[in-house]
Order: sequence, then C-alpha cells, then structure tokens
Amino acid sequence: MAAPVQANPWRLARFPVPQFSGYTSHFGWRANDSSPHRGLDIAAPLGSPVLSWWGGRVERLIDDESCGIGLAIRSGSYEHLYCHLQGSVEDGLLRSGAVELRRGSRVKTGQPLGAIGVSGRSSGPHLHWGVKLKNRWLDPLVVLRAMVARESLKRPFLRPDLRVTGSEYAVRRRRDRDVRFASGHRR
Repeated sequence: MAAPVQANPWRLARFPVPQFSGYTSHFGWRANDSSPHRGLDIAAPLGSPVLSWWGGRVERLIDDESCGIGLAIRSGSYEHLYCHLQGSVEDGLLRSGAVELRRGSRVKTGQPLGAIGVSGRSSGPHLHWGVKLKNRWLDPLVVLRAMVARESLKRPFLRPDLRVTGSEYAVRRRRDRDVRFASGHRR
C-alpha cells in the first residue's frame, strides 16, 4: 500500500525579494569573521519591496548597528529575520517605504514588510534574511531548496526564473539571459 501523500508545507511560502538580483553572502563562516553569518544576503535594487516569507506576528522591531532597520516575525516554531531595510523605528513603529508595522502586528504571507536599504552593517542594498526553527539558525538556501523540491516552479511563491542546478541556484534574467550562480560564478 502506498504511503499517504503529505500536504506541501511550503506551498504558501513566498520568496522575500521579488526583484532579486543575486546572493551576496551565504549562511555560515566567512573569511575574517569572528562569528558565523546567520542568514542569506539577497541583493536587490535600493527601495525594492521586501515580502513576508510566511504569515505570522511581528515579534520585535530592530534598529541596531549590525542589522540596521529590521524586524523579526514569529510563525509557529519559526522566526524569520529581515535586516538592512530603509526607514526608521521610532516609538515602537517601523516605517519602511509605505509600510508601517508595530510589535504584535499580524502579517500575511507575501505581505510587504518594507523596502531594501543599506542600514546597519551593509556594503550595498540587500536584504539579510535569517530563519530560525525552535531557536536554531537554519541555512535559508536549504529552506529555499525544500520549497523548490516540493513544488512546481510555476507556483507564485517563488520567481519562475529561479532554477535549482545541483547544489547551486541560478537565476536567468530574461532580459539579458545572464546567468548568475549563488557562488558568484558566471557562465
């Protein structure tokens, strides 16, 4: 007898940066760092939208030297972190682009959270996206691979031009057919 088909837990998830242009720094240890990089840096044009990966509740607003302007969202056992946004945090209110959020605000999957910025420790416009499961940091690329592996690439949660090639992600830009790999190599 065949095993029952399990529902896809990722089918409603959204890639957080619709105007994605490449990965600039990966999860884990980097040269000359005293601690691991606990997220994935996703480059995009300054001011482009940042979307909630999953629905949940705003757990905290951030305005510090490292993350810059950002927020953390709790979705059950998951916490997802969004750093280097444009805007400000004042009087318990995050203002980024046209978005205003408070601690405790409910957010839906795919809801705008703010705009790509360069706040905090940042060398250019990007989103630092971190994912925790039960207080343990996960490699966001592993999460993205699971999303892609369990669902057709034609689904709206992920850009249709995102492809998985072995252990690397490639993005084919329709306009110029340039292929950029997450490792920084070009073909």
